[in-house]
Amino acid sequence: MEDLMRMSIFARVVEAKSFSEAARRLRMSKSQVSKQVANLERSLSARLLNRTTRRLSLTEIGAAYYEHCARIVEEAKEAELAVSRFRSGPRGIIKVNASVEFGTLQVAPALPAFLAQYPEVSVDMTLSDRPIDLAEEGYDLAIRGAWKYELGLNVVARELAPSRRKICATPDYFKQYGVPQAPDDLIHHNCLVYADSGSIVDSWSFVGSEGEISVPVSGTLRINDNEALWRAARGGSGIAFLPTFIVGQDLQQGVLQTVLTEYTPIERSIYAIYLSNRHLSTKVRAFIDFFLALYGPWPNWDQDVRLSEGR
Repeated sequence: MEDLMRMSIFARVVEAKSFSEAARRLRMSKSQVSKQVANLERSLSARLLNRTTRRLSLTEIGAAYYEHCARIVEEAKEAELAVSRFRSGPRGIIKVNASVEFGTLQVAPALPAFLAQYPEVSVDMTLSDRPIDLAEEGYDLAIRGAWKYELGLNVVARELAPSRRKICATPDYFKQYGVPQAPDDLIHHNCLVYADSGSIVDSWSFVGSEGEISVPVSGTLRINDNEALWRAARGGSGIAFLPTFIVGQDLQQGVLQTVLTEYTPIERSIYAIYLSNRHLSTKVRAFIDFFLALYGPWPNWDQDVRLSEGR
């Protein structure tokens, strides 16, 4: 790094054609400039400048060396300019990994507005539900639904939105089979179950006035995809226990009806997750802030819940 500084000073001396003028441009003393050039010549074991009382001139070695110095100094200026541009506003590619359901239904539809707001940013988004290694796979951030305790120690997790869930089915289903009045009534209903690991016993958990409750459920459909369960519930197949970011619009429009609202599911949140040891770039900060403002504590898919609770 010291030689880079001396190379820059040497280039300024050559361009200014005098130590005095170079010192003025660099805001250094003439003796400091002369000393740095002399130290550079000493480190190279070569004379770069011919010095006379009237003028400076380059030696043959000095002329060849100056061409490289000038190029390096110009590259350094361009590098500083590039950093300054990135600091001045979001730009560049954001590599994002999002869970399939949330990424498809909530992140992707909002990307056109984000990209319109930040025209110098582009997004490279991958949808997957498998565990990922942010550092190994080169992601700037991941968007995941999780309980706080599930998150690793080496990451920062910003909560983007709550991930509320509702027990729901079509009004026709409840008209035909009755509305459950308590969690235990679910035992007698056709429950559409999310099965993620081949568990033998499926259960839904709630918190009520009597504490945490876990109810065994069963039905004619077990599948490891909430969007598929949602479509089955919309078709009248049975009762599903689904995130409101999937069913919120249907609840608001009356396509689906929620029950047991006095029992609160044990909720998760949607997080933006990034490495704790990595500087948060302007583009990633803009991405997170955009979705924080878009969702907030009561995202659009939860407006019916907000109204029902008088918030």
